[in-house]
Amino acid sequence: MDDHNKRVIETALLCAQEPLTVADLTRLFVEDIAAGAIDHALVELQKAWEDKGMELVHIATGWRFQSRLAMREYLDRLTPEKPPKYSRAVMETLAIIAYRQPVTRGEIEEIRGVAVSSNVMKQLEDRGWVEVIGHKETIGRPGLYATTKQFLDDLSLTNLQSLPMLEDAAPMAAAAQLGQAVMEFDPSATVETVIELDENGQPIIQSTDDEVVEEVTPESEDKTDEQK
Repeated sequence: MDDHNKRVIETALLCAQEPLTVADLTRLFVEDIAAGAIDHALVELQKAWEDKGMELVHIATGWRFQSRLAMREYLDRLTPEKPPKYSRAVMETLAIIAYRQPVTRGEIEEIRGVAVSSNVMKQLEDRGWVEVIGHKETIGRPGLYATTKQFLDDLSLTNLQSLPMLEDAAPMAAAAQLGQAVMEFDPSATVETVIELDENGQPIIQSTDDEVVEEVTPESEDKTDEQK
């Protein structure tokens, strides 16, 4: 592919609001250009940007330019809004779904050893990182959770096989592996009340820093203030 066509592809990627696929890029040209030629041009563009603050990456939904991680501390000074930080509960839940999907909420709780509040699941769904992809054929037909393409895009991953290899199967160790890109772990975050279970499987109300923490269960969340 000649330099002009590569420049066209480069410009389209730099101006695009969303990642572009090879099929999208072929529509840039009137003449027929083979997908293989587009792929070759993309690889050459990657090499051309290796020593710059931006990089061309291949993610789940296509190709895009993005700033390198080394540039984040400088770019953050232009944006007063800080990226959200996520509690241990959120990070562990996301890690379990990412590495064990498809998985039910009950299976997540069994792995973590604590109940998972609806707030955590809602936050992950609202962020577009997890979704219900079906139901397990068992009593109650619980929903099966899996990660989304948005999750892969936000972590700059091409597919699930690109997830970091686990050195430790513990949920928090897995969560630490995901602590990149858009995710920051905040030990003091209180997005979810973590509820330990006793021998009978009943929630144990915890306290943090001598402050009583209210038990959070799906039933209690559905109650109105008057009912509480």
